[in-house]
Amino acid sequence: MNILLWVLQILLALHTAVGAVWKVSNSEQTVPSLNAIPHGVWLGMSAFELLCSLALILPLFSKPLAILAPIAAVCIAAEMLIFCALHLRSGDGTYGPMIYWLVVAAVCAFIAYGRFVLRPL
Repeated sequence: MNILLWVLQILLALHTAVGAVWKVSNSEQTVPSLNAIPHGVWLGMSAFELLCSLALILPLFSKPLAILAPIAAVCIAAEMLIFCALHLRSGDGTYGPMIYWLVVAAVCAFIAYGRFVLRPL
């Protein structure tokens, strides 16, 4: 279980870092349902995602930082759920982006559960 959690954490960290870089290079206008997010907040989310990516892998190098991984996973899951809420609120009839965000949130929830409850570090 520990190996599975580490693999998922590393993949989620890579996914989140790529998403952060994408946010810097693309506007929130790229996804029409996210137009409600101001540009400054959009860029701030990018910095926040980079910190979360780092927090997901730091416990690999320092055991005392183990609490950072589940906290980062919960933060990323919350961000994905906020994206889902904005998408629903926008009235966009497509569900593709929302399904993607829900899958990422589910992976985050699994990591958080594994690290908070099971604690196999």
